[in-house]
Amino acid sequence: MKKIENNFTVSGFVGKDAEIRQFANASVARFSLAVGRQEKNGEETNRVSAFMNMEAWRKNEHTGSFDKITKGTLLTVEGFFKPEEWTDKDGVKHNRVIMIATKFYPTPEKEEETPAEKPAKKATKKGKK
Repeated sequence: MKKIENNFTVSGFVGKDAEIRQFANASVARFSLAVGRQEKNGEETNRVSAFMNMEAWRKNEHTGSFDKITKGTLLTVEGFFKPEEWTDKDGVKHNRVIMIATKFYPTPEKEEETPAEKPAKKATKKGKK
């Protein structure tokens, strides 16, 4: 049987400063990440964006990394999907999928190479024997 991987990696901008809640042994940072992409429809190009809700859990002595989760910061987030189900006080069942961030770090900037910066290909001569 093939093993199904439950993980994601996504880059986007933090929507607002993380909401941090501290418990006895661990803390959680909840934050939104704005992600987007270009969609082309014929001659027209549109930017499609969405906010994704994230949770990051850390032991209380390791919450220093939560300082990176501030509005406007470009982050790359790695993690897994966690399904949740619950029944409200009226007996209605609900479910959702939470994106649990196991790692998050500033997104490295991509540098575009100019033709002068690209390494030149070495010319090779094939000799006849």
